[in-house]
Amino acid sequence: MENLSLGFIGAGNMASSLIRGLLADGVSPNNITVADIDVTKLEALKAECGINTGSNQTIADSADVIVLAVKPQVMQAVCSELALGDQSPLVVSVAAGITIESLEKWLGPNTSIARCMPNTPALVGKGASGLFANDNTSQEQRDLAGRLMQAVGLSVWVDSESAIDTVTALSGSGPAYFFLFLEAMQDAATELGLSKDTANKLSLQTALGAAELALRSEDNVAELRCKVTSPGGTTERALEVFEAGGLRNLVTDAIKAAKLRSEELAKD
Repeated sequence: MENLSLGFIGAGNMASSLIRGLLADGVSPNNITVADIDVTKLEALKAECGINTGSNQTIADSADVIVLAVKPQVMQAVCSELALGDQSPLVVSVAAGITIESLEKWLGPNTSIARCMPNTPALVGKGASGLFANDNTSQEQRDLAGRLMQAVGLSVWVDSESAIDTVTALSGSGPAYFFLFLEAMQDAATELGLSKDTANKLSLQTALGAAELALRSEDNVAELRCKVTSPGGTTERALEVFEAGGLRNLVTDAIKAAKLRSEELAKD
């Protein structure tokens, strides 16, 4: 990765996060070129990170890896104007809902393409990304795509492109689920007498600690739940209310709905 030419088309939050993560991993800013129609945003990124700037076609002509980080609604126009030539770069798309079939149609059927679904915690280096690549993509290129996304967190490969819709519903949209639950916990705590600041601090630290404990523990989350649930205690009483209210079924229905919407958007 350190000796490759990396090009980013789009300089938004996700591209900026990936660039900062790569720089932190030792990639030279001289190896990174970024293009964006927003000149102000582009110059700010150049001043902060020391990367190169150029045009979309400059990147297409020289990059070993091209990251497409533009909005889904302009992806067709951006890709259709690119002439990749014979250098066979790896193209990594981080745009939601844009299928590999569409990208191959716009970029050429022989293009090596990895489709990625990151999430917003990538902005703080704690992202979770699912990836899938087409048959044109070599193992070396797959490794490159994985390393690219690991610069901002965890990356995992899935077995089919349709699984990307499940990744979207689970980790792509997932942060909002936790934010909603934290919001509800904070509201309940303030209703019961805690200040907003105290409720905010305690709920956020509890979420952070629970996730860190689950990551470090050899126990799965069901076993961890049982360990913190004393018979006849306060936790058991709260969990009984959740179960009686159908929390599990509600979560399943919500994730299924998000997956269905991801499939609809891909078709559109």
